[in-house]
Amino acid sequence: MAEYAKAFGQTMKAEGGYANDPADPGGETYKGIARKMNSKWDGWVLVDRMKKDKSFPANLDSNSQLQESIKTFYEVNYWDKIRGDEIKNQDIAESIFDFAVNAGTITSAKLAQITVNSEPNGVIGPEVIEMINEDEPRAFLALFTLNKIARYVSICEKRKESKKYFYGWVKRAFNGV
Repeated sequence: MAEYAKAFGQTMKAEGGYANDPADPGGETYKGIARKMNSKWDGWVLVDRMKKDKSFPANLDSNSQLQESIKTFYEVNYWDKIRGDEIKNQDIAESIFDFAVNAGTITSAKLAQITVNSEPNGVIGPEVIEMINEDEPRAFLALFTLNKIARYVSICEKRKESKKYFYGWVKRAFNGV
């Protein structure tokens, strides 16, 4: 079965650190956790406190309490929702998890369901887990990646300001393939 720690480590390589891009709909973000979408995350209290230090934002990565909060946040809100522990193939679990972090658990679940020819309702249940686990891993990953890219194209067509993120999204979509 897939391991959360490995998936978390891979996703954190893509998420980077602290950012506050005015063009990003999520606004202020740390390790992929957008304040506008996750304003109640307990880590924001620590981030705000650490802003007073002149080494900000470099000081964030060395705060063990903050780093543990990030790890727990992703496990509870993303890994558990995609049922990562039940997916046999590590690469598949990492891809579904990473896309959930990037686009939301419902969107990632729907694309995983579409990939295995299941009705896309946005919830990965036992039947879909079984279908994912029975699928040929390389075929699943290839089709899931194409589905992710199609989603990114759709976003850019609807929101022209997002085009600046497109190359990075596509590069990220190919990680693990």
